[in-house]
Amino acid sequence: MISTELPYLSIRKPVIGEAMVVSSQPLASQAGIRVLEQGGNAVDAAIAAAATIAVVEPTNNSIGGDAFAQVWDGERLHGINASGRAPASVDVTAFHGLRKMPERGWQSVTVPGAISAWTALSSRFGRLPFAQLMRSAINYAETGFFVSPGVAIKWSEQSEILRSQPGFAATFLPNGVSPPVGSRFRQPELAETLARIAESNGADFYRGETAKRIAAFARDCGADLKFEDLATHEAEWVEPLSSSFMGSQAYELPPNGQGVVALFALAILDRLNLSAYPVDSAGSIHLQVEAIKAAFAEMGPRIGQSAAPPPGTSWIDQSLVAKHADAIGRKKAGPFVHKLAPLAGTVYLAAGDAEGMMVSFIQSNYMGFGSGIVVPHTGVALQNRGACFSTNPESLTCIRPRSRPFHTILPGFLASQDGDLVAFGSTGGTFQPQGHVQIVARLIAYKQNPQAIVDAPRFKIGEGGNVVLEPGFSEDVQGELASYGHRLTAQSTSSWDFGGMQILHRADGRYLGGVDSRRDSHVAVA
Repeated sequence: MISTELPYLSIRKPVIGEAMVVSSQPLASQAGIRVLEQGGNAVDAAIAAAATIAVVEPTNNSIGGDAFAQVWDGERLHGINASGRAPASVDVTAFHGLRKMPERGWQSVTVPGAISAWTALSSRFGRLPFAQLMRSAINYAETGFFVSPGVAIKWSEQSEILRSQPGFAATFLPNGVSPPVGSRFRQPELAETLARIAESNGADFYRGETAKRIAAFARDCGADLKFEDLATHEAEWVEPLSSSFMGSQAYELPPNGQGVVALFALAILDRLNLSAYPVDSAGSIHLQVEAIKAAFAEMGPRIGQSAAPPPGTSWIDQSLVAKHADAIGRKKAGPFVHKLAPLAGTVYLAAGDAEGMMVSFIQSNYMGFGSGIVVPHTGVALQNRGACFSTNPESLTCIRPRSRPFHTILPGFLASQDGDLVAFGSTGGTFQPQGHVQIVARLIAYKQNPQAIVDAPRFKIGEGGNVVLEPGFSEDVQGELASYGHRLTAQSTSSWDFGGMQILHRADGRYLGGVDSRRDSHVAVA
């Protein structure tokens, strides 16, 4: 039996290379590097890694989930929103009177968008044939892969919750149990689906045999999702939003995601002279916490499915930024009224090639395996992103036919004042914008290298405004934060609750990679 015990925090050295792929799975990072060595570019590498990780880390993503990306083409930044929509025929009256949306089952399913991200990226920026990028994923689905420690843990945790969902046990619980660490797991039906996707440049998933099977299963189960919902889906190219922090520019995608929360918090911190406080000090943590609380309170109610801000406003309104910055007490915690979404499972990866193209990419089923529904004879596990809709008719994120839900997943990007470029991300639901703020603060205000940033202890704001600290902060820091009025919960014993960070930093024509020991992460170099 393979031991999963990790008695110490892993402190790794930054990895340096001419071309690089970082992800939460070694097999995915290596798949990306293989296509770089075959003549592909960073976009090809990111797609190959994304397809592979959808197979080897099914506990957090799949080909039935959504994806977002930012691409630096060497001259400018591009954004892609590949989130899916609610079915056109969804019966919204079925949700009237519910306190919140169902988190599992067919009512939580939205159209999967990940495949459309892969194909749109490949068509616009890719160098190699799309089918070539699917080879590693098909191979691992057909011949199997050895289940990694982090994946085995999350698989076991979710197995009883999802066992009764249609198709789940037959696909993901061989012999009735979740596979243990080091066991080989095969998905031949998923391999066949991926082969059809490869041969059709992705069209099969939305308009071919796979789409027909998804729609037929939905019909048999009495669900709203139809073939036309899949056939009409398209990924959308969007213009990234930005915010200045200490002369550098942080970039996030516009809503329906929560990237504006990170940008607004950084804009506040830009006015508060964060670098005057030592890294990991109570003063530094306090200012970051207060800026994030203000950003959630200001931006949260304004995030809907539209990329445009509410009429008469802008996303990063400097007068509002100044108002919130001025209201922050240097040694006094303020209130927190925003309601946070639950923690969820996601994968983040980044790729960079020798020519300087970089990709920041994130992919998710939302809550681990997602809805729990697996379409027979396809291996397609469907996401539960519909759980992020509101049931309140007055909300900007209320479920409506063909509407996009609120999204938690964020691919981050940074252009520093001195010309460095950074692709970065953090998993963990509503921890993600909080993680982005901590990454940028450490990069710019404290000049830390990517691996030091990933290894550093983290904090997060929990429900009700409680501050949760990861082990690593001193008792003096905790005591000082408490004296400011912060309600500190016990230091979390689970590092999983603080997301999984990956960072790809390009400086002086080379990459520095930082990967997270809180996950099964790996940095691969070409």
